[in-house]
Amino acid sequence: MTKRGRARVERSAGGVVIRRVDDVSMALVIRDPYGNWGLPKGHLENGEGPGEAALREVGEETGLGDLKLGPELATIDWYFRAGTRLIHKFCAFYLMASEAGKPVPEEAEGITECVWLPLEEAEARITYDNAREVVRVARELTENGEGESPATP
Repeated sequence: MTKRGRARVERSAGGVVIRRVDDVSMALVIRDPYGNWGLPKGHLENGEGPGEAALREVGEETGLGDLKLGPELATIDWYFRAGTRLIHKFCAFYLMASEAGKPVPEEAEGITECVWLPLEEAEARITYDNAREVVRVARELTENGEGESPATP
């Protein structure tokens, strides 16, 4: 059995939050506890579905309360170590909309900044390759008119 075969599987969910500002689609990016730019996300709780977890986690990490869930964009996965334990993390990302409210980083979770950027800039700012790809998918959906209103996926 390989080391990866012994990995503990964990599941998370998060979102690419979009807001229209002066006819420009903006995405919300966060600075994580490692000083990297990414997307808000977090663990599924017992009995919680991925969409439900995504709304809860994005709300907790950004302080936004008016989130509307849209279509699932992608599920990404990666390996990391927690102490001596190998973890295989899967994270489902959804397109979301937020029309109002000022994002506030959840410092208790290590989130130090929340910034709205035009989608193309958000894609470039993201530190993690797999999360950058999720923003690219969101940008393509939004530019094609499929993601303009996550309230009605």
